Amino acid sequence: MAKRTFGVIGLAVMGENLALNVESRGFPIAVYNRTAAKTEKFMEVRAKDKDIKAAYSLEEFVQTLERPRNILVMVKAGKPVDAVIDQLKPLLDKGDTIIDGGNSLYNDTERRTKDLESTGLGFVGMGVSGGEEGALKGPSLMPGGTEAGYRDLEPILTKIAAQVDDGPCVTFIGPGGAGHYVKMVHNGIEYGDMQLIAEAYDLMKTTLGLNGKELEEVFNQWNHTEELDSFLIEITADIFSNIDPQTHQPLVDSILDAAGQKGTGRWTVVTSLELGVPIPTIYAAVNARVMSAYKEERVAASKEISGPTAKYEGDKQDFINKVRDALYCSKMCSYAQGMALLSKASAEFNFNLDLAEIARIWKGGCIIKAAFLDKIKNAFNENPDLPNLLLASEFKQSIIDRQAAWREVLATANKLGIPVPAFSSSLDYFDSYRRASLPQNLTQAQRDYFGAHTYERVDKPRGEFAHTEWTRVAEESLQTGTTD
Repeated sequence: MAKRTFGVIGLAVMGENLALNVESRGFPIAVYNRTAAKTEKFMEVRAKDKDIKAAYSLEEFVQTLERPRNILVMVKAGKPVDAVIDQLKPLLDKGDTIIDGGNSLYNDTERRTKDLESTGLGFVGMGVSGGEEGALKGPSLMPGGTEAGYRDLEPILTKIAAQVDDGPCVTFIGPGGAGHYVKMVHNGIEYGDMQLIAEAYDLMKTTLGLNGKELEEVFNQWNHTEELDSFLIEITADIFSNIDPQTHQPLVDSILDAAGQKGTGRWTVVTSLELGVPIPTIYAAVNARVMSAYKEERVAASKEISGPTAKYEGDKQDFINKVRDALYCSKMCSYAQGMALLSKASAEFNFNLDLAEIARIWKGGCIIKAAFLDKIKNAFNENPDLPNLLLASEFKQSIIDRQAAWREVLATANKLGIPVPAFSSSLDYFDSYRRASLPQNLTQAQRDYFGAHTYERVDKPRGEFAHTEWTRVAEESLQTGTTD
């Protein structure tokens, strides 16, 4: 049998689906899984009659591949990835490339890239978005690391990626951990987007009493608007159409309100704090998932702590329209925060990210794909140094025009006792960003008072620092009878 063009290690669902995707594009592949029974089942069922060769040892697997070898590793992030790399290294030759397609932390990818490149091997840390279906039919791919390794892979990756009007949803992201960094921030935006949609749902269900059928209709209508046309809105409408065969009510009503997370949202928050980039919508989304886990405590508290009656008395359709506008404005803030974080990371880590191209490859295949990503792409093409999407002509006026509805929705939510942490954080972000002055002059005065941390003056150039002996100044003011 001829040598295989591509290899896949790890046959969980994502690994299987990516393997089948590669084979379906005309590339003969080899597969290996640590558990032989898993390999056998895959070959007997999903890989039957396909141009796929199974190997039952890493030595056999490596020998079936043509050089330079390209090996996709689809195992659990962390130590399992390092274990597979350690086993592969002595079996490979210079110029071969290992691809990590899992959700690895970008620091690990940075370390692995340096280690493998020092031995003449290539390493590509590749974010893969789109879930199981995307992996099979066409995901959004975010590869970074060894550029020469990516160029060897490019003919395959451009075929298996989702295809949109301006090309395949894959590009070389940048060196080291750039690919996994971008995937991490993608997931952070995804957290924000999902929480915002959940809050819109809660507002309409709790305050307006919309049932599953009505919610399905609302989200279907929203998905046909330029502002909200997106994968997450589409699947939300579909979720409300599913009826639980046991209760004969919408299945979503039978699902416990305790959301899980795998870490990428938390990682996004941590890196934003390290880089000093505000991403409050994403913070709020992560925190909302943490709060949801306190189910038993919340149930107990609900019996002891009362709040207002959550019923909206105004025009139902008018409020739905305002929730739609609030959702759009808040979503734009979430994307703006994510892109601002990528911009700062690009400069800090020398990733040299192309934000327009990143927006382009998110247009298809991935979880956060949305119609307005084309506008985001255009905004960064017009001005690669754009500091924030809120300043882009594509979005600035449309958000300004909708802010009254946005504010009314939040006021109503607060009045009726409905928690909307991501909506609120988005509006706070918008209001903070648009204000020339914030009250942190007082914060800095307090820091200087108790810790001599110094401060800058508004009438002096930036970078010049002053310090005041606050207690002495106060005493002198009292003695002279002045407060200036």
